[in-house]
Amino acid sequence: MLPKVNQILYFQINSIDDEESKIEYKSRIADITDTSIVIEVPLNEKTGRLKKLYAGDELSTYFLAQGGAKHYFSTTVTGFQEDVIRLVEISKPEPEAITQIQRRNFLRVLAELEIAVRLSEQIQIVALTEDVSGGGISFICDGHVPLGLQAAISCWLLVPYKNGTIEHLPFKGEIVRVKQLETGKLLAMVRFIEITDRDRQKLIRFCFERQMDFRKR
Repeated sequence: MLPKVNQILYFQINSIDDEESKIEYKSRIADITDTSIVIEVPLNEKTGRLKKLYAGDELSTYFLAQGGAKHYFSTTVTGFQEDVIRLVEISKPEPEAITQIQRRNFLRVLAELEIAVRLSEQIQIVALTEDVSGGGISFICDGHVPLGLQAAISCWLLVPYKNGTIEHLPFKGEIVRVKQLETGKLLAMVRFIEITDRDRQKLIRFCFERQMDFRKR
C-alpha cells in the first residue's frame, strides 16, 4: 500500500547526531510520480519551525492508514522543485518494501538477543531475550529483577539482520510481569514506554525477517 496525495508523512532523519535523529517531522504529500514522492518542506511540530533537507538525506518514514495502522518505509531525498512553495522529492518505495503494523497488534517472535538492562543506579545486568516485538520484549535473568519494580528501566538491545548489519537499539521500558521459571531463573516481561519510531521500525523489520525464517523451516 502506497501513500496518497495530501496524506501526511512522518519521519526522522538518519543522522549521526543522536539528538537530531530523535526529532520527528511531518509533511504533506503534494504529488506522486513514477519514481518520486513530492512533499512540502517538513515541519518540526514541537518548535513550529520548517526543516531544510539536503539531497542524500536518509529518512525513516511512516504514514497512517485507516484503523491506526502505521506503514513504514525508508527513503532518500533525491531533489527539489521550485513551485509556489519549495517542494522536496524523495524516492518512491516499492510496495513490498513498506512494512505495515497495527499500533496495538505487533508481531512477536522468539529470539535470543543480547540485552543490557539498567534496573537502577546500583543494578545493571546483561541478559538474553526470550521474545521481541514492536511493543515490548521479555528477557530471562538470574533473579536480579525485583518483584514489583515500578520505575522505568533503561535498556540497550543488540539486533542482528540477515544482511550482516547489527543495530544497538536503546529504549526505556516498564516491567509489567515477572514469572518464576522451573530453572529458578526469572522471565521479565517489558513494555516499551519510550522508543523512537525509527528504532521501533528497525525492531519490527527484524521481527518480520525472523518470521520469514520460521516459515521457511
